Amino acid sequence: MPFFVFQVQHGSEGRLLGFAERHDRVIRDALVWPRRRLQTRRQGRWQTTEAPVFPGYLFLRVADLAEGVYRAVRELPGFRRFLPSNASATPLGPRDAELLSHFLSFGEVVGSSVAYFDADRRIRVVSGPLKGMEGRIVKVDRRKGRARVRLDLYDDSFLIDFGFQALEAAADPAAAT
Repeated sequence: MPFFVFQVQHGSEGRLLGFAERHDRVIRDALVWPRRRLQTRRQGRWQTTEAPVFPGYLFLRVADLAEGVYRAVRELPGFRRFLPSNASATPLGPRDAELLSHFLSFGEVVGSSVAYFDADRRIRVVSGPLKGMEGRIVKVDRRKGRARVRLDLYDDSFLIDFGFQALEAAADPAAAT
């Protein structure tokens, strides 16, 4: 089933899902909001927080964007527009759908990845949502345990931080052989 994307007021994704839950159960069951779990440090204490993978965007998984579904989504509070435009709402292309499906394969809330650093200080992801996405990583902060990843959706690019746990060099799979 294809995914349609729509933009919402930044930060209102959760409120919009709650509204859909109370008013239109069919729409709520079709909405997908991929999130990531991060460890953040506030006032010297570590906390687990959740943040959207694609801030300001929600996904609608329906076979067809029929007029009733289209109208019901447009009436949700915080709705901005369908992508690429309201006049021509089209489902995600294969490349974008594959990226979204990759994250959703780990659940709607993705956790940390497990990684190690090779002799050339390059990150190698062993497991988790960043596995196979090493080419999209643009920056690594080992101290915070975060990797900044470039994600593309339609023609827009996003830089999003994902958490990772670094293994020691002895855990390097290539070193074991």
